[in-house]
Amino acid sequence: MARQLYTTAFLHLATLLFISRTISAVRFPPQPTPTNDLDFIRTSCNATLYPDVCFTSLAGYASAVQDNPARLAKLAIGVSLSRAKHTASYLSKLSRTAASAAVHDCVSNVGDAVEQMRGSLQQLRELNHRRQGAPAFRFQMSNVQTWMSAALTDEETCTDGITEEMEDGDTKTAVCERVGDVKRFTSNALALVNTYANNGA
Repeated sequence: MARQLYTTAFLHLATLLFISRTISAVRFPPQPTPTNDLDFIRTSCNATLYPDVCFTSLAGYASAVQDNPARLAKLAIGVSLSRAKHTASYLSKLSRTAASAAVHDCVSNVGDAVEQMRGSLQQLRELNHRRQGAPAFRFQMSNVQTWMSAALTDEETCTDGITEEMEDGDTKTAVCERVGDVKRFTSNALALVNTYANNGA
């Protein structure tokens, strides 16, 4: 009888080991982004001028953002800053060969926009320690809004100059398309910053 119990227990143990190894060997697919996180991104982007551009560029970070407007504003500025830096580099290289004064002005304009976005991002990071609605929060958010608005104005000044002063051609088209792309991202970031400022004030 004892021997039979021992055999039965051994078989149960062997079966459990087999099952546990089988389960550990199974590769589970990565967890999908929760729908409510994506819904937050989509709803927030609907307040921007370019909601499709906004959602496409930010949806991949939904799990990190969750439903946090501060994180979303920082992310949007970061994405816009990245675009602006690439465009500034492109314009800088172009200015070495292009004789157009408008291109040289654009280098300065977009460079200023990059610095203003950097300042905005830094200011937002410092807001982690501020209480929403407090005077310090409102003051710093006002700075962020001012700088992001100034960045957008600089980008618009660039395209205005190119449109008015540069002869039609591939270079003019390329510059307007690249800077226009940055303007859309900056506009969206500013809208998300304004939403955060209004909700947090």
